[in-house]
Amino acid sequence: MNGTIGAPMNAKDLKKLGGGRDVDRLAALAAAALAETAADRGLLDVAVGEVESPVGELLLAVTPRGLAYVAFEDEERDDLLARLSRQLSPRILEHPKATDEVRRQLDEYFSGERTRFELKLDRRLMRGIARDVLAATAKVPFGRTTTYGTLAERIGRPRASRAVGNALGSNPIPIVVPCHRVLRAGGDVGGYAGGPSRKRRLLTLEGSLPPSLV
Repeated sequence: MNGTIGAPMNAKDLKKLGGGRDVDRLAALAAAALAETAADRGLLDVAVGEVESPVGELLLAVTPRGLAYVAFEDEERDDLLARLSRQLSPRILEHPKATDEVRRQLDEYFSGERTRFELKLDRRLMRGIARDVLAATAKVPFGRTTTYGTLAERIGRPRASRAVGNALGSNPIPIVVPCHRVLRAGGDVGGYAGGPSRKRRLLTLEGSLPPSLV
């Protein structure tokens, strides 16, 4: 040995030494242990987990107040995490255990075993008129639909159909807060943050897709 120190090893070098799968497994275990410790010490403000569903992989964000966000798989993850960091807390870690109850109820919903969610919700990402619109939307029952105009009347803003549509489009907790149950007058499916095909899929699952859209 000449006493000199070589360049530091990168992740690929470590994988060559220990076996890529072993390193990945150990890294995952270390990350899970870190998240568990942070949660136990009250240092984890936003826990993130994922769940597979018939409408694609969903990313879930849960805080001590409740479910704060449900993201479809085509939503840019880096942008979402940056938003959660700004508007909720930068203390964010992947911690699937904290999302277990949400995942369980979503699985039951998609398998036809649940028609009503019983989850605590963190509504801090709902601002202005959206709070009223989404509170009214949450009352639309499984298997039923309503319209933008009817929802506007329910919140005392009968001329605010467009604002209602914008509020629904910004819903941070789709599926659980069922904005997919709001249609245009005449039965047209209308807009949806997850796209019209997902909206039709959810309405079909609930048996409430208008015959004209089948």
